[in-house]
Amino acid sequence: RYFLVGSNPAETKYRVLKIDRTEPKDLVVSDDKHVYTQQEVRELLGRLDLGNRTKMGQKGSSGLSRAVSAFGIVGFVRFLEGYYIVLITKRRKMADIGGHAIYKIEDTSMIYIPNDSVRVSHPDEARYLRIFQNVDLSSNFYFSYSYDLSHSLQYNLTVLRMPLETLKTETTQTRQESFDIFEDEGLSTQGGSGVFGICSKPYEKYVWNAKLLEAVRTAVHRDWLLYIIHGFCGQSKLLIYGRPIYVTLIARRSSKFAGTRFLKRGANCEGDVANEVETEQILYDASVMSFSAGSYSSYVQVRGSVPLYWSQDISTMMPKPPITLDQADPYAHVAALHFDQMLQRFGSPIIILNLVKEREKRKHERILSEELVAAVTYLNQFLPPEHAIIYIPWDMAKYTKSKLCNVLDRLNVIAENVVKKTGFFVNRPDSYCSILRPDEKWNELGGCVVSTGRLQTGVLRTNCVDCLDRTNTAQFMVGKCALAYQLYSLGLIDKPNLQFDTDAVRLFEELYEDHGDTLSLQYGGSQLVHRVKTYRKIAPWTQHSKDIMQTLSRYYSNAFSDADRQDSINLFLGVFKPAEGKPHLWELPTDFYLHHKNTLSLSQTRQSYTYWWTTGVLKHLPLPFDEVTCAENRRKLTVKKFHKYEEEIDIHNEFFRPYELSSFDETFCLAMTNSTRDFMPKNVGIDPSPFTVRKPDETGKSVLGNKNNREEAVLQRKTAASAPPPPSEEAVSSSSEDDSGTDKEDEGAVSQRSTPVKVTDTGDNTKITENVVQSTKDVYGVNLSDIPSEDDLAIYARFVQLGQSQHKPDKGSQQFCSKHPLDKVINLIPISSFSQDNIYEVQPPRADWKSIEIFHAHIQAGRGNMQPLGRDDFLMYREYIRNRYM
Repeated sequence: RYFLVGSNPAETKYRVLKIDRTEPKDLVVSDDKHVYTQQEVRELLGRLDLGNRTKMGQKGSSGLSRAVSAFGIVGFVRFLEGYYIVLITKRRKMADIGGHAIYKIEDTSMIYIPNDSVRVSHPDEARYLRIFQNVDLSSNFYFSYSYDLSHSLQYNLTVLRMPLETLKTETTQTRQESFDIFEDEGLSTQGGSGVFGICSKPYEKYVWNAKLLEAVRTAVHRDWLLYIIHGFCGQSKLLIYGRPIYVTLIARRSSKFAGTRFLKRGANCEGDVANEVETEQILYDASVMSFSAGSYSSYVQVRGSVPLYWSQDISTMMPKPPITLDQADPYAHVAALHFDQMLQRFGSPIIILNLVKEREKRKHERILSEELVAAVTYLNQFLPPEHAIIYIPWDMAKYTKSKLCNVLDRLNVIAENVVKKTGFFVNRPDSYCSILRPDEKWNELGGCVVSTGRLQTGVLRTNCVDCLDRTNTAQFMVGKCALAYQLYSLGLIDKPNLQFDTDAVRLFEELYEDHGDTLSLQYGGSQLVHRVKTYRKIAPWTQHSKDIMQTLSRYYSNAFSDADRQDSINLFLGVFKPAEGKPHLWELPTDFYLHHKNTLSLSQTRQSYTYWWTTGVLKHLPLPFDEVTCAENRRKLTVKKFHKYEEEIDIHNEFFRPYELSSFDETFCLAMTNSTRDFMPKNVGIDPSPFTVRKPDETGKSVLGNKNNREEAVLQRKTAASAPPPPSEEAVSSSSEDDSGTDKEDEGAVSQRSTPVKVTDTGDNTKITENVVQSTKDVYGVNLSDIPSEDDLAIYARFVQLGQSQHKPDKGSQQFCSKHPLDKVINLIPISSFSQDNIYEVQPPRADWKSIEIFHAHIQAGRGNMQPLGRDDFLMYREYIRNRYM
């Protein structure tokens, strides 16, 4: 047998899972439904070790031996032989939200469960194992023990705001169905020592190991189930005059209709689209960690392929395969299913920003635009006008080529309109400073205002053809606009506006570029080609060679390696299940029928062509149906009562981990990207505000770039490591072009125009670094004259005399001062609360009696004279002992 021993972070409570190894093809897992203390689990393992030795006192191969140490279970998988268990053996902390740590999987281990004596070998098992392991779990898979990553922050905190009466009734109803008969032991209902905890079901769409946990979900306690997401997670620290504000970016990639660029286009029959990613930016004041007491804000937006039946044939080996519509869909059946999902999760309005080309010499991308407009027009006929889907077409490629139009200015106008319609989430009421300094834009803000803050209603859905380059830039501009509103809502800036070339926007831009590169590698096979700097037309000329290499890298990946990656994803997600007598995965001519269930069986229920939404959704709009308190949503929640002194709910212990030896160098909050250290200029006298516009040669990055390698190491500390770093920047740094529909001559024109006119590059760098001495105008903001005037000198002499008269003069100074008759007249009275206060000495105020009493008690305790304990002290100690040892 295998025994899995799991513990809480403090290692005070344990659970034991037993896995039978005698079954060749079945998985037999038993949970003994008991919580052990450290002493109990040691005794249990000791008895197991003793009972499994062949002879008394013998040690070695027999008995109980540790096979592996792990941080969690990814799941169980079976191909043609027995089951494997997938364990997380290495992790790295990537972010912290309200004291809840988010980890990235760094390494995993697959262990074959059945014993060798009962193993039935199969010749194709090893090939399936290789295909399964092609999904690199160490690349952009994330998990958290205590925070639900599959849901947004708004959902998680909205659930926490449920009325206490509702929770109590839910607890009494579900108590009889509790899995663990020992969980509620000793819970005192008197005195209010218990607190309620809520666990919600994960949103299956963004969980990537749901199929791997399916075999044990009902057999084991929920503490064993660890749900992982795929996508991106990065966090940076924005220091505003020393106040730490954490900016977090989380991208959740959908596990439905997942795959690679040319092999997964459009949507399947259930309304799931290819390359669907939900991006959430979270902003909070890190000086207060608690969700109930802290200030938290978030904004969500979505990217995804055009929700139609369409594809591109890559068998011709063309860089831009023609777009074909595979099925006629006059009643927008697929689009209706897709937008119904979005109405349930996000509410209304749903805003579509379509960035594909409108004018082309040869009709290519325009096919998608025409069909999407027809689908949205049809669906809007049946929705109430106030909840209609908003469609914004904008040919981004055409505006990029125009010399008269600034792409980002136009995107900024769109972003302002979008954020005004959807609003954003913040968990506290409007601050008093917004009443003192009212802003017109703030009063026009949409969303839903509640007593506890604001809710985001509706979402922006951005798409182009690939949903990579153009989409990432558009999402960055909308995110930048939302970030300004979030900072304003927390009282950190006086107006909801952020300028380019400030430390805050540079930090946010780097987060979004890491985010874009990671998502592009997952779907397209290479990093971004067109970045924010490209559309600002300030990219250096060396960027174009990198863009060409990324285009080639993306083309190679799409042509040669995408098919293998698609097979791996299908096997990992359980879309294909190997079985005896069925064709093998590598023998299938296509995976179309695996992702489109209606090809294998006809659906018994047909959706209405007019009432295309789920029942009950319209009634609650603009609020999302998933966040409304109703019987259906309450069934998704598990409510449990805890002691208020338990380690599981102690944020201080979870974050600071006093039971572990730690060092400052390894502390996550000090090692993360920092706006002051990594972006603020290092020159003397620079305004430390992260909202001050810097000159291009004034950034912390450019100053550091000319220093030695030790300082460059700080620069390379990225917020979130995406896929493994390439061998050279120019070989593998960016991805194939999202503007894949661009004609060749147009591409040449874009590359010429995006080259900056002023090409003062490396030659001037030495001059900049040598010019360390600055003028007083640059440092202090004013020009100091060479010689002060007589009036200024007289005022200064008077100031010196005032200072000299404040300290106790010695004999020498008395003789010196007797020459000045005014010294006897001047008698300054201190106006501070200190009895003696001048530039030489200060007498501190006296401590009050309570502070003195506490200090004396502390001194006496050090000498061994303990104070008698009160009733409250006894109760607290009793609770502590009960939770830790009983």
